[in-house]
Amino acid sequence: MKYTAKSKIRDVISDPAFGDFGRLLFPVQRNYMQGASLGTMNLSWYANICPEDTVAVVNDLWERASAGESVFYDVYTEAEKTADPAKRDTGLFCFRGKPGGKVAILCAGGGFRYVGAMHDSFPHALALSKKGIHAFALIYRPGGDTSCEDLARAIAFVHDNEAALQADVSGYSIWGGSAGARAAAILGALGTARFGEKEYPKPAAVMMQYTGFADIYGSEPPTYGCAGADDGAGLRRAMQARAEAIRKRGVDAEFEVFDGVAHGFGLGTGTTAEGWIDRAVRFWGRQTGAIPDSA
Repeated sequence: MKYTAKSKIRDVISDPAFGDFGRLLFPVQRNYMQGASLGTMNLSWYANICPEDTVAVVNDLWERASAGESVFYDVYTEAEKTADPAKRDTGLFCFRGKPGGKVAILCAGGGFRYVGAMHDSFPHALALSKKGIHAFALIYRPGGDTSCEDLARAIAFVHDNEAALQADVSGYSIWGGSAGARAAAILGALGTARFGEKEYPKPAAVMMQYTGFADIYGSEPPTYGCAGADDGAGLRRAMQARAEAIRKRGVDAEFEVFDGVAHGFGLGTGTTAEGWIDRAVRFWGRQTGAIPDSA
């Protein structure tokens, strides 16, 4: 294990194994991350950041990158990035599952001000990869429209590169926390063509954490949601009402609330939320029949 909780974040970013994409491991927007080391990292609006999870993510990426594995993919061409320089701060981090494994695409939150992937999608992706799932954590341009455009491009990327990725993209899922959950819900309901891509299949399931997003379009896929009991009654009511509205259409939906947990709990390690990701995977499996209940 190369990195520990005492390792400096700047050393991770500049590690040659990560090349130019090391800077995207942590927020590129200023003033939303505090702490100089992996163990002291703190992100705005997030609770329960677990140093052990952070260290595990960094070491997993480093070990695979050092072994020559592709752990990061550009989703925009050089011409597209030249036309819109903000697209240089986008891409997909890949946490590879088993050959032929299913696909999950994850969007961290950050209030559409930054992307908190090191807590809000990377640990999730690592956990999913250990179940044999190919998990792709998206670094997107913060913003309501731009996040959806980048998620649509990510969906296009995994479909267009299915064979090279050794993945089975049929019945894929989209996951999101906070602001990222809004993008996941919108793409799940409205599809990729709405955001500049050709029409790709919609996800088999959407998994949403701690968001007040309540819009219903009438085309929602099966949806799992969860939130902390200490995260504001309005947010919980919105998520619960949305789940009930989806179920009324005859579509599968679940919603969980965890006592003593605040906003942005991530995997919920060491809290009453711990283990939610296993139930979310089983929910996804009910929609496809491809994810074992024991996952």
